[in-house]
Amino acid sequence: MTLVALAGGTGKLGSIIRAVVEEQPGFEVHAVLTSSSDLSEIEGADLVVDATHPQASDAVVRAAIERGIDVLVGTSGWSAERIARVRPLVEAAGTGAVFVPNFSLGSVLGSAIAAAAGRFFPFAEIVEAHRDTKVDSPSGTAVRTAELISAARDTPVEAPHVDQRARGQQVAAIPVHSLRRPGVVAQQQTILSGPGETLSIVHDTTDPAAAYAPGIRLALEGATRTTGVVVGLENFIDIGIGTPRQAPTKPVDDGGVTGQVARVTSG
Repeated sequence: MTLVALAGGTGKLGSIIRAVVEEQPGFEVHAVLTSSSDLSEIEGADLVVDATHPQASDAVVRAAIERGIDVLVGTSGWSAERIARVRPLVEAAGTGAVFVPNFSLGSVLGSAIAAAAGRFFPFAEIVEAHRDTKVDSPSGTAVRTAELISAARDTPVEAPHVDQRARGQQVAAIPVHSLRRPGVVAQQQTILSGPGETLSIVHDTTDPAAAYAPGIRLALEGATRTTGVVVGLENFIDIGIGTPRQAPTKPVDDGGVTGQVARVTSG
């Protein structure tokens, strides 16, 4: 039985994760921490799941590492640079730290498709929208998508006039634009452009509980088998983008996952 200490377990994401843990065979809730809890309450757990907020997340992660407990991080705001600062601590402790910018399978697929396609387009920009209560921007998913596109390319994307504030924040040299407004859960559009054409990859989350649950299950299982730092849910699923060029094209099977819409359009 894997005992789970859930930090931020009464928040929106934390409540969804807690419901999944309580239903997942082989897992049991050991402790639920709120903003007023002492981090010593994670002691005795086999896995710490962090669903707090960007300002508190670092302390939760470091507390788990110091106690030799594996940690699964669902809190947004962990860029590559920020993760790099805790990587030596994880390696020295011999534990595992899994960072998941988004538990939605559709979002993971959208980012992977953007990274694969980004090699063929000289221009790339990301527009993401979340509800007005989201405290950080750009979103962790947008940051991760930009980092994946940049890593897949030999040269930086072309981004004219980035000195102008209206051109968004550059993440891995890619302009990212954040919208915060009521009436939206989560949406991301990655726009890739080249001579004479544009490819837009759009993902919408409409029901977080339904959309995140399958990914949370995968992340929980993966976090118990991980040593060192792992970034992204894609490490625990076979996306299949790297198949041989001669392989036959097969229809996409959404696996019956509800609550999200992932679409690819070109125009």
